[in-house]
Amino acid sequence: VFLRLYRLRVKNAAQIVAVVDQGQKHLRGEDQDKVVVYTDATIIVGNDGRIEAVGPAHELENDERFKDAHFDSDIDGSGLCVLPGFVDGHTHPVWGGDRVNEFGLKLAGATYMEIHAQGGGIQSTVNASRNLEEEDLLRSLEERLERAVRQGTTLLEAKTGYGLSLDLEVKLLKVLHKASETISGKIELVSTYLGAHSVPPGKTSAEASEDIIRNHIPHLIELRRQNIISPSNIDVFLEKGVFGLEDTRSILQAGKDVGLEINFHGDEINYMGSGELAGELGALAVSHLEKISAEGIAAMSVRPSFAVLLPTTAYILRLHPPPARDLIAGGVPVALGSDFNPNAHCISMPFVMNLACVLMRMTLNEALVAATLNAAASLNKSDEYGSLEKGKFGDLVILKAPRWEHVIYQLVDPPILHVVKKGRIVFSS
Repeated sequence: VFLRLYRLRVKNAAQIVAVVDQGQKHLRGEDQDKVVVYTDATIIVGNDGRIEAVGPAHELENDERFKDAHFDSDIDGSGLCVLPGFVDGHTHPVWGGDRVNEFGLKLAGATYMEIHAQGGGIQSTVNASRNLEEEDLLRSLEERLERAVRQGTTLLEAKTGYGLSLDLEVKLLKVLHKASETISGKIELVSTYLGAHSVPPGKTSAEASEDIIRNHIPHLIELRRQNIISPSNIDVFLEKGVFGLEDTRSILQAGKDVGLEINFHGDEINYMGSGELAGELGALAVSHLEKISAEGIAAMSVRPSFAVLLPTTAYILRLHPPPARDLIAGGVPVALGSDFNPNAHCISMPFVMNLACVLMRMTLNEALVAATLNAAASLNKSDEYGSLEKGKFGDLVILKAPRWEHVIYQLVDPPILHVVKKGRIVFSS
């Protein structure tokens, strides 16, 4: 007898949250508050790691394709919920040292920019990362990514930014490239070059910008051609006392000219015209946006550019949270990221979704869309990630809970039973 072989079946699940079922690449406005949920449902992942079928259990039970089939993993989903693997739209995961001493200073009232101006913050992490070998950075990165997987993340944006000089930025991009090969069975990375995270000591921002445009970018593109590094995006920290509007525009345009997508930090601590710049340059995404203007929101809604909101940072720095409600009402698709870095030491998307609901007044549906489909779209990956639809990768989070909302509601320790990458179980609690 010829047996059809499949990697995974979860049958008779209480709920399967597909998010969408019409191949939508992102959701915005009122649509971001609607998700597709199948009750008493089954999902099947094929040997190629892609979803073969998803829908009501009784329909798939009678499907001839699955009658005499073998499933590498066959899970009884009774009382369980299935969600798409989470997508973290913004992290800085490669660095040495820590900033636990600065956490105490911030609690005592020091601001982020005061610490930055005294050579702390980003610069202290650059100094701590400089002396580490690639192998050490890779090992700590892999440990951090394992933690992300345990929290249900299966696709993650990963920035450099703790090198600043060309040789160190290359080192960080090489580490991300290696990690994307060594840990690809569990989590996929999209890497972002952030040489313009801070102005190196002894340089003006204009000099740093010229160095990035003349020296960094051409060299990185050559290394990418040789498959030594694999950046997809270019990023700049557009902020008072860091990179101004003109320098930011020049760097981002130079990156765009060689095929990098624009995905930058803006309007976090001060209003800098980031939304307007995103519209002007056709940016794929802008992160933070605590101080975005109404004009900036209108400009971002055109392409549209994704608003990658980071409630962890607003929480830790006691900033006024980003205006998620205004962005959604203005037709900007909202995504979420953990902003995992030595300043915001959190790599849990369930916790980020909880903060998004409580601090930014997003609904449960909006937060889930932001941490799945829209976060994937902010990385140009929503054709394969972010929803449970036929043909997409079988990346799943399986909850021991009767309703999917428990993953946001059960704070800090979400009821994650299994995490699945392309149909293979990569974590079980």
